[in-house]
Amino acid sequence: MTSGAGLRAATDPDTMLPYRVSERITQTRDTVTLLLTPVDAAAQRFRAGQFMMLYRFGVGEVAISISGSPCATGEVLEHTIRSVGAVSAALHDAPVGAAIGVRGPFGTGWDLDSATGRDLVIVGGGVGFAPLRPVVLEALARRTEYRKIVLITGARTPEDILFRSDQRTWRRGGLLEVHQTVDHPAPGWTGAIGFVTEPLAKLVVDPQNTTAFLCGPEPMMRFCANTLLRKGIPATDIRVSLERNMQCGVARCGHCQLGPLLVCRDGPVVDYGVAEPLLSIREL
Repeated sequence: MTSGAGLRAATDPDTMLPYRVSERITQTRDTVTLLLTPVDAAAQRFRAGQFMMLYRFGVGEVAISISGSPCATGEVLEHTIRSVGAVSAALHDAPVGAAIGVRGPFGTGWDLDSATGRDLVIVGGGVGFAPLRPVVLEALARRTEYRKIVLITGARTPEDILFRSDQRTWRRGGLLEVHQTVDHPAPGWTGAIGFVTEPLAKLVVDPQNTTAFLCGPEPMMRFCANTLLRKGIPATDIRVSLERNMQCGVARCGHCQLGPLLVCRDGPVVDYGVAEPLLSIREL
């Protein structure tokens, strides 16, 4: 950290730092990636899988996963935001130069360190690929530490595919194996059609030396986890990112309680052994 404000932000979860939108990257018709630059402090360090509380002044605050690389040395935070509610819509529509309040980072990470020397299977459904992009970026930055890396992404239509250019670059570079699938094809689509479970089911894995990372709708994660369990991968080597109503980020308000967990503190990333009995619990 290079300033007192940065140090306070790292130790005080209630400290909100001012950032500005330095760039907007349109991903799909309802999803955008915002690049946020700190106004008067160093950008916060984070682990892949963590989230920030983003505040749109005059509207409100919401938890958004970080979609940039934890290995990046610049001052920019990346957040990929789908417009689904009042706050996310206001963030999605924020123009370049707009002020955004940032608290965090919060929560658990994907813990790539514990997967060193193993195969990585990364499965993202829809906007659930955004919290997994840091896994891919970190794994590529540390490529010699891992064996095979497989990425499977799914989207509703070809127009809904996130980080399309990234995926094209990764595939062409040959540094990882990329599979894309869509539910509903469009004219000109030559890729796979169906759910992410289909290429996952065909995947040959070394069950004792594979760590899997799953993020997307809960039914998708359950089906994918069960597919991996049938392949012999232990539940403790399958990691999922839980999504609940996180309002404070610091385990005070209780809105994100899921069984014995407070997702903002104990998650969002947990292993499937913890998540399996909890994913049937719905928000009230």
